[in-house]
Amino acid sequence: MKNRKRITTLGLAALLMMSAAAAAGCSGADKQVVIYSNADDEAVEAMKHALDGNGYEGKYLIQTFGTSELGGKLLAEGTNIEADLVTMSSFYLESAQEQNQMFQDLTFDAKPLEAYPAYYSPITKQEGAIIVNTEMMKEHNLTMPSCIKDLAKPEYANLISVTDIKSSSTAWLLMQAIVSEYGEDGAKEVLSGIYKNAGPHIESSGSAPLKKVRAGEVAAGFGLRHQAVADQAAGLPIDFVDPAEGNFSLTESVAVIDKGDKTSSQAMGMAECIIKYGRSELQQTYPLPIYEGETDDAANKSAYPKVFPEKLTVDLLKKHQELSESCK
Repeated sequence: MKNRKRITTLGLAALLMMSAAAAAGCSGADKQVVIYSNADDEAVEAMKHALDGNGYEGKYLIQTFGTSELGGKLLAEGTNIEADLVTMSSFYLESAQEQNQMFQDLTFDAKPLEAYPAYYSPITKQEGAIIVNTEMMKEHNLTMPSCIKDLAKPEYANLISVTDIKSSSTAWLLMQAIVSEYGEDGAKEVLSGIYKNAGPHIESSGSAPLKKVRAGEVAAGFGLRHQAVADQAAGLPIDFVDPAEGNFSLTESVAVIDKGDKTSSQAMGMAECIIKYGRSELQQTYPLPIYEGETDDAANKSAYPKVFPEKLTVDLLKKHQELSESCK
C-alpha cells in the first residue's frame, strides 16, 4: 500500500508539473520571439541594442542567414517558418508575400520618405558605387573610371574585384546599372569584360571587393557606397566614383510573420522598436535617410540615384543571375 501510495503521489506531481509547463507554453510568457535576419553584423548589433534598451532583453533570439538562404526559406516555408519576425531584402519580402501571403500589415506608421507596402518597413538603404585605391591607381598608372563599363577596359586586367550575383545582392546593384543603361546584350558584353579582368577576384561576399581594394590586392572594385565614404573619412587611401550608369539602391526591411492565432504577441512591438530606437545607430553605418526627420551629409548624397525600370522580384533576380553566369 505504501508503495502504491508513493507511486500515485509521484504520478500526481508529474501531472501537475506537466500541466504547469503546458500552461506556460500556452500563455507564451516564456516563449522567445525568433528573429531571422540577413543583416550584416553592424545592423544586427544595432537591432539588439534597440531591443535590449527598450524592454525586450532576453525575450528574443536572432539567427542570421545569407540573403539567398533566407529568401529560399521564406518562399519554401511560408507561415510554417520558425521565425516570428524577419529582417530581409525588401524584394524578397514582396515575392514571399505574393506567393505565400505570410506577413501581417504593420500596426505602426514610421513615416517613411517613400511609399512601401503595408506589411514591411525599411531598416536600411544601400547604394552601389565604384571603389578605388588611390595609391594602387597611381602605381599602375590607371585612368580613374567614370562608369562601370570602364572596368572592362584591358588596363584593368587582374586589378578589379566584384561580387557574384549568385551569392550577394550587392552585385545586383551593378547588374541593374548596366542592364538599365546598355540593355541585356550590351550588359553581357560589359560584364564579360569585367569578369575577365576580375579573374580570381569574383567574390561571394558583398564587402569583399572593398576589403581587397582597401588591402591593395586590387586597384578598383564595385561595392557599397557608404562603406567607401566611411573609409575615405577615416583617412584610408580610398576614393569612390558614382558611375554614370547610375547609383541603384536596395532596402532591407522588417516584417512580422502572420501565423493566425499563433502569431507572436510581441513581434509587432519589436518591429516598431527596431525602427523607432534602432535607426539612429543604424544610420551610423547605413547613412541614407529613410524616414521623416532623418538627414544625410553631402558625402553620402550620390550623384546619379536611379531606380530600375522593372519591379525588383526574385524572378528578375534569377533572370539576372542567369545572365551573369553566361558571362563567365
